[in-house]
Amino acid sequence: MPTIFWFWMAAAVIFLIIEITTPSLVFACFVIGCIGSAVTSTITDSYLIQAAVFAGISIVLIPLTRPLARKITKPSPQPTNVDAMVGRPGLVVKKIDPSLDIGQVRVDGQVWQAVADEALDEGAKIKVDKIIGARVYVSKIEN
Repeated sequence: MPTIFWFWMAAAVIFLIIEITTPSLVFACFVIGCIGSAVTSTITDSYLIQAAVFAGISIVLIPLTRPLARKITKPSPQPTNVDAMVGRPGLVVKKIDPSLDIGQVRVDGQVWQAVADEALDEGAKIKVDKIIGARVYVSKIEN
């Protein structure tokens, strides 16, 4: 086996390790490209042809593997952190005045600066509509 064959196989192993740590299927395409170039290196000594085989195989495989990558890397169905607060009920602890842009609510035991479309008095029940920065946008829950 020519030395360049082992160079391509070493590159394939490196790309395989990277693919294992970042499962996106991009580096898997490079692994297959390296293997194709390694096989090509046993047929020809031309580095240009070997590089062309590597580039050709990799470029063709990347768009072909994107649909498969989308299927196996689905977003988490469970919202986390502040995203989990959207839709949760809460209680007004400091009157919300839309004209002055002041007010506070308690949601899940935490006090947040709150914004609402209408004035809400202390003790009113609210629902979290969205969170932008450190402000919670709320609406009143009708009894």
